[in-house]
Amino acid sequence: MLKNAAFTLSIFVVVALALIFPQAFSYIGDYKTTGLIVPLLMIIMFGMGTSVGVDDFARVVKMPKSIAVGLICQYTIMPFIGVSLAMLSGFPPEIAAGIILVGCSPGGLASNVMAYISGANLALSLSLTAFSTLLAPFLTPVLMSALAGQHVPIDAIAMFWSITKIVILPVIGGLLFNHFLHGKFPMVDKNMPRLSMIGIVVIIAVITAAGRDNLITLGLALIAIVLLQNILGLALGYAVAKLVKMDEASARAIAFEVGMQNSGLASGIAVEMGKVATMGIAPAVFGPTMNINGSILASFWRKTANAEN
Repeated sequence: MLKNAAFTLSIFVVVALALIFPQAFSYIGDYKTTGLIVPLLMIIMFGMGTSVGVDDFARVVKMPKSIAVGLICQYTIMPFIGVSLAMLSGFPPEIAAGIILVGCSPGGLASNVMAYISGANLALSLSLTAFSTLLAPFLTPVLMSALAGQHVPIDAIAMFWSITKIVILPVIGGLLFNHFLHGKFPMVDKNMPRLSMIGIVVIIAVITAAGRDNLITLGLALIAIVLLQNILGLALGYAVAKLVKMDEASARAIAFEVGMQNSGLASGIAVEMGKVATMGIAPAVFGPTMNINGSILASFWRKTANAEN
């Protein structure tokens, strides 16, 4: 819990600094820091791969209904929420497309942390994150073309390659590392989670600096939209899971998986499209927002579970 609180606090601090001193986060000498986003995401995805083993994929055989419900919720509820809020917001087209992009992204790694804290079905959470990520190169471009094409031009093939490069190849590299070299490089095993957290903080700082003007202009309105997007995702994910009579621990896992998106990947896609200062803003705001909401909900569920026991 302390580590999670420190992570969230770090995000607040760098966002504040990036808003006040954007130039300090925009360049290192003559190098534009937005060029760091994709490499950092690849490192984070490699880290995800190193934490996943064959046993994680074997879980799918044991819980096909739960996996199916989770994936269907992931790629229907959040895209629908994203496009609905984008239409209601009245934001400029590229900002609105960023809201939709968050909705069309796979589940984020933070969902696994919240599932663990809350006492949810962690095995289900890990499996859903892995499989929604593997499906992202195929489903995210299709959904973006259908739902955001009226806001910005979407090149589905280019987006497929971007997601493959940022996510799939590093994850496969991490899987191979875990399978063949696990335990042989203890420093890597120990420090990858920490390095991933640092990477996320840096990415958010860079995007905040790049989109500072848009963020200041939209301010509270954008925060309110992504806050609602996150809360609706958590609530509807949980509600649908309970509606199909899933147990409490699994319903909680699906709630976190649906409501907590891979905002880092959404940011990387915005970078690849050359729209980090516009499409990248909603993902940058969504990241801290979902961590705060997720922490509150996970703590509440943990307390209720302890009270029941």
